[in-house]
Amino acid sequence: MNFNLSQIPERRKKPRSEGLTMVMDKGLSINETENFLSVSHPHVDIVKLGFGTSFVTPNLREKIEVYKKYDIPIYFGGTLFEAFLIRNQFDDYIAVCKDYGVSFIEVSDGSITIPHAEKCGYIEKLTRHATILSEVGSKDAQHIIPPYKWIELMRAELEAGSSYVIAEAREAGNVGIYRGSGEVREGLVNEILTQIPGDKIIWEAPQKAQQLYFLELLGCNVNLGNIAPAEVIALETMRIGLRGDTFHLFLNSETAK
Repeated sequence: MNFNLSQIPERRKKPRSEGLTMVMDKGLSINETENFLSVSHPHVDIVKLGFGTSFVTPNLREKIEVYKKYDIPIYFGGTLFEAFLIRNQFDDYIAVCKDYGVSFIEVSDGSITIPHAEKCGYIEKLTRHATILSEVGSKDAQHIIPPYKWIELMRAELEAGSSYVIAEAREAGNVGIYRGSGEVREGLVNEILTQIPGDKIIWEAPQKAQQLYFLELLGCNVNLGNIAPAEVIALETMRIGLRGDTFHLFLNSETAK
């Protein structure tokens, strides 16, 4: 940090296993990626090249090299995994990830239906090639999954080899763990946390109010995902009580220095 300030909560140091900030890159140019990382790289743990953007992004290899220069791992959005899978190109997907030096893989079933045992089978196979993030929850706002099922799915995917389970919210934050208005389904979240360790969940939280909810609930080292590149610094200040929303959260707290 640039100067000394007391009563700042202790953030995990990079490379960290909790307190992750996962950023969603929806098509930054190489120059935009460089500019973004020149300021934000200390606070970024992993970057998702959202949905199928990696298929159409020009100069993809060069862009990935920029992320590698800053030691930021990237992975392709789960929608791309599903696009390969539905075309019976699972082995091709593994080959693509290897070709681009991708060390994280997201396994999701938000756009297509995959029997859960089969999904867990893909997770098990892919752990031989990469660190696995698996996404739970549908992108269809009409498909409401009851809390017990979220728990059942998350537990099975962690047991199959996922390092983290991602709680689905889409890029807008209006499905899955959220209502269409963006409001958190608090009962669902709290029920999940009775059975699934919080440090094994990445909560997709693109909206500030959603980020605030999880910071107040689980503290500064909660794992948050689908953060916009331009919001990384703002989120980090909110994590440590240097934004109005969390200004009093850590003052005189045992979790602060």
